[in-house]
Amino acid sequence: MPSTTSLPFIGNLLQGARNAITDVEGVTVGHRTLADGPVQTGVTVIRPHAGDPFRDKVPAAAVVLNGFGKSVGLVQLEELGVLETPIALTNTFSVGTVATAQIRHCIAANPESGRSLPTVNPLVFECNDGFLNDIQQMAVSEADYLHALASAGADFAQGSVGAGRGMSSFQLKGGIGSASRRVSARDGGLHTVGTLVLANYGRQPQLLLAGHAVGERLAALQVSRGVPASAEPEKGSIIIVVATDAPLDARQLRRLALRAGAGLARTGSVFGHGSGDIVLAFSTAYTVPDRVERPMPAVAMLHDGLLDGLFQAAADSTEQAILHALWRATAVTGRDGNHRAALGDVLPPSSLSSFETRMPP
Repeated sequence: MPSTTSLPFIGNLLQGARNAITDVEGVTVGHRTLADGPVQTGVTVIRPHAGDPFRDKVPAAAVVLNGFGKSVGLVQLEELGVLETPIALTNTFSVGTVATAQIRHCIAANPESGRSLPTVNPLVFECNDGFLNDIQQMAVSEADYLHALASAGADFAQGSVGAGRGMSSFQLKGGIGSASRRVSARDGGLHTVGTLVLANYGRQPQLLLAGHAVGERLAALQVSRGVPASAEPEKGSIIIVVATDAPLDARQLRRLALRAGAGLARTGSVFGHGSGDIVLAFSTAYTVPDRVERPMPAVAMLHDGLLDGLFQAAADSTEQAILHALWRATAVTGRDGNHRAALGDVLPPSSLSSFETRMPP
């Protein structure tokens, strides 16, 4: 793959230390990758904090840019404005299994859930990895979710891992990507916005890399190498998760989530008919207690007039995360010999020469 020194840097904001969603303090990510012949899939879990989100819920909101998807948990999330499980990403046919794993895990930690306590709202997002993965095997198990949850940490792999193992983008290998940006706060400090994507979308002729229209050249190059051109309509998906430590309520988080769509569009997406494009945003600045006997947090929310920097950070980190997903993916051969090459294996080095690169400060 291309070296990290040739990786385009998006925007003019500072990045966090890891340039990942885990630059938002307390957020961790874990994977379980299944790579065995026709089975090329997995689970990725994002933990908003180290505690139990059923007891200490996290303010959140979601935006459906295009609703061709089979996610679980969005209805209650929209109504109540909080999430109460870790965020799970997997393939389409494994949503039910992973949701069941989340419910069982909650019951183990909270035995009165569904009895004297409310039921838990599992939160699972999906993309269809059926080109590379034999999705009908339903290979993902509850144990795989628990493995990903237990392995969550601040440092995590990107590319063809976890839920991203079997995903495709722009007729190339897609997968997991992440990035972060930092924004000046009113008190002189910094707010962090971090993004993680599960990229499984895009038509190759439309691909833009840091504003460079490389898709048509890349498609022509692929044809010259014997890879047939694809005239298929858009039928992939992308899940975008945006985290921030800025004190925002659910209404403001929905506004933040919407701005991730700007970063997605910059890569060449038009949110096609067959694409499921969903954004979830959450804040780690405070939590909401599960029981009425516990005191509600007294938090001064950020004024709406101060959100523009966060909006830019959401757009820029989303675009950067998508580039990371493409850059860090490795080639995968899966079901029926179907193959996706990695961007770094097919992109001519000359295409990188005009990219501006900035290393972290």
